[in-house]
Amino acid sequence: MQIKFSAEPAGDAVAYLAYEGDKGVEFAADLDKSAEAAMRRAIAAGSFKGGAGQVVEILAPEWSDASRVMIVGVGKKTAVSELGWQKAAATLVKRLLTSGAKSLSIVGAPDRGVAANLAFGARLAGYRFDQYRLNLKTDKKPTLASVSVVTDSAAGARSDYAPLSAKAEGVELARNLVSEPPNVLHPESYAERIEELSELGLEIEVLDVAAMTKLGMGSLVGVGQGSVRGSRLVVLKWMGGKDKKAAPVALIGKGVTFDTGGISLKPGPGMQDMKGDMGGSAAVVGAMMAIAKRKAKANVVGLVGLVENMPDGNAQRPGDIVRAAAGKTIEIQNTDAEGRLVLCDVLWYAQKKFNPKAMVDLATLTGAIIVSLGNEHAGIFSNSDDLVAKLTAAGKAEGEPIWRLPLGPGYDKQIDSEVADMRNIGNAGNAGSITAAQFLQRFVDEGRAWAHLDIAGTAWKPGNDNPLEPTWATGWGVRILDRFIADNYED
Repeated sequence: MQIKFSAEPAGDAVAYLAYEGDKGVEFAADLDKSAEAAMRRAIAAGSFKGGAGQVVEILAPEWSDASRVMIVGVGKKTAVSELGWQKAAATLVKRLLTSGAKSLSIVGAPDRGVAANLAFGARLAGYRFDQYRLNLKTDKKPTLASVSVVTDSAAGARSDYAPLSAKAEGVELARNLVSEPPNVLHPESYAERIEELSELGLEIEVLDVAAMTKLGMGSLVGVGQGSVRGSRLVVLKWMGGKDKKAAPVALIGKGVTFDTGGISLKPGPGMQDMKGDMGGSAAVVGAMMAIAKRKAKANVVGLVGLVENMPDGNAQRPGDIVRAAAGKTIEIQNTDAEGRLVLCDVLWYAQKKFNPKAMVDLATLTGAIIVSLGNEHAGIFSNSDDLVAKLTAAGKAEGEPIWRLPLGPGYDKQIDSEVADMRNIGNAGNAGSITAAQFLQRFVDEGRAWAHLDIAGTAWKPGNDNPLEPTWATGWGVRILDRFIADNYED
């Protein structure tokens, strides 16, 4: 979708922003008397109050050159956040996307920053993953091709929009990766796609099975040994800070490109969604793209462990004991608790290779987090109050909220094993998300700031009603990570 900034409205559809006021609806733009009178008649005919997300649509008005005029509410004038502006534009785009309208102008941005956020919201809402839908009916095909935000500071709005555009590209990449079918996106092809990002200035390193085996990554390698596709560990390095040798922040993602559960086979119904079990890695790759495209003045490394968990004759078995690169042994009690087995070796490598000042890992790790938090919040577990505060603030600003859950010795002892240093699951049905986080914490060096985000409920959402997100693959994680870096670690 083309995003533009212009001085005057033009297009098939023109939308006006309106506030919810104590004395009635207040328009954000100055209108001529006839236009305002007509729009107020339309408002009076319905229940529009200017509340966030409310829309009035007027078809073929005589007083406008547009084929349709829309009014969208943004809520109280003093309470509209960046996210509120984004959602207002997204609401309009979602409504018009397959309507027959080809262009939309949005009128009423009070300043250049608001104009940029309106454009960002429109961009996110215009996303579609249609490349495999070869025979779409005409009424299902998107028609809206361009959105123009009217502003008296087009140059300034374009400047403010540039980093948001980079973030939008990262979100779109993450959505594409999560949506790709598993016969197309597997560890080997995924690594190749990441390598293409080197053209942005990212330094890319790919470790294959032989290299990881040599390093002692028996935990990660063990998960993928049942697949004909070779596992990979991919590093994306961006050293944009003033001191190129300063310790970076490490962003780490689980990349299980398809998860059958292995020998501990998942039930058949719903297994097709397990192509999205690499959502954590997609968030990291998308965030690294955004960071590189906006040339962030920060040192950041992204590390993703890419595996396919399959149940063939060479697959890992319940009862196996593997040795992780950190020199700790793990009793495999359930091969469907595989994500933590991947992440523990990636955590070790991040610390050994980069000595990061902080680590944040993201993973579609447990179904238990959906039981706890549904699809509204991701869960966060951490050994650092400061890191939690930074990530919570970033998530709130970006519309990717997180909720902290506890860690503690009582949970930790659940993963003690009688035959190895630990086992890969806790007690059945008992604090599954917490014991998974406790497992990961055992691989975090003493004194190292670390946070784990369980995004199993947010990486994909069936029946999604958030106008900024499509149904299913959301690209969740790119926005919170990009804001986290921008607000806390840039020079």
